[in-house]
Amino acid sequence: MRPWRALPWVLAVVTVGLQIAYPLVSGETLRLVTIGVVVAFAATCVAHAAVQRGALWALGFLVVSAGIGFAAEVVGVRTGWPFGAYSYGRSLGPMAAGVPMVVPLAWTMIAYPVLVAARRLTRHYAWLVGAYGMVAWDVFLDPQMVADRRWRWHDPTPSLPGVPDVPLTNFAGWFGVALVLMLLLTALLPRDPRPVSDAVPALLLGWTFVGYVLGNLVWFGSPSVALVGGIALGLLVIPYLWRVWEDRP
Repeated sequence: MRPWRALPWVLAVVTVGLQIAYPLVSGETLRLVTIGVVVAFAATCVAHAAVQRGALWALGFLVVSAGIGFAAEVVGVRTGWPFGAYSYGRSLGPMAAGVPMVVPLAWTMIAYPVLVAARRLTRHYAWLVGAYGMVAWDVFLDPQMVADRRWRWHDPTPSLPGVPDVPLTNFAGWFGVALVLMLLLTALLPRDPRPVSDAVPALLLGWTFVGYVLGNLVWFGSPSVALVGGIALGLLVIPYLWRVWEDRP
């Protein structure tokens, strides 16, 4: 095996290590770990896409996912649409147009494993399953980042039951943007013409799901988020991992 083909696994190990460190650190170290998780996760996704699906596929995915994510965030912080009125703190590093530059990479890190899972689960409705999966992931992500004061909503009511401090408008906006994103990705990026290994995104998606549930139960003191997010994201992750297990060589 060519050494560069091991890069996704190396980056995946770094990502998991940073995720493990996240609930164990605080202050400036926590801030850097937060940024590091996003960068490492997104880099893992792009590297895996390049190795398994080709450099052009990976480049197209990165441009579309980060580009749509950045555009939606710029509109969001300036107009309050479609997520509701919100603003970022300055703890996530350099900003452009009021949006931390690391944030578009968060859209990339979420979109890739969700797209892979959606395409494994359905042939004709990957765009819809993928949009749902991105919203389900955000049920975990937003409460965690709000608690860490990375961003805040000006009026977080009404909120999803069990998920305080995040308005329902945010999840509606996420679904709308994710739907556009998934429609573009499924239309522009071809399905795999040959069998590929999705062990890396399956590992990261499964690990992230388990980590979010356990983190909210044990470290973050948010059992209601663990329950609501666990059900929402589990509806995608559990069938996907079962399909991966069934389709193993």
